[in-house]
Amino acid sequence: MIDAEFRSEEKFSKLSLAYEGKEEGELVCSTVDHITSKYEKKPETYTCNISNNREVLVIEYQDDNNRESGAIFEEIIKTLNITECD
Repeated sequence: MIDAEFRSEEKFSKLSLAYEGKEEGELVCSTVDHITSKYEKKPETYTCNISNNREVLVIEYQDDNNRESGAIFEEIIKTLNITECD
């Protein structure tokens, strides 16, 4: 199961997607790559290990004056069929 967490401040927004296993990891990474490649504004991304053999992909937009990231994050969440985002 993929877990999502969203954080936002003035001109900054971040979506974290936690997943487990190779298949979920490939799904998350390929979905994020595909969706973010359609937009001119590019995020900073990084992956790190968390507890219980899980990893998290973090997608960050800085200097997002027009809040473009909201539509991008929404598309990612819908495509991955995530029904709850903290």
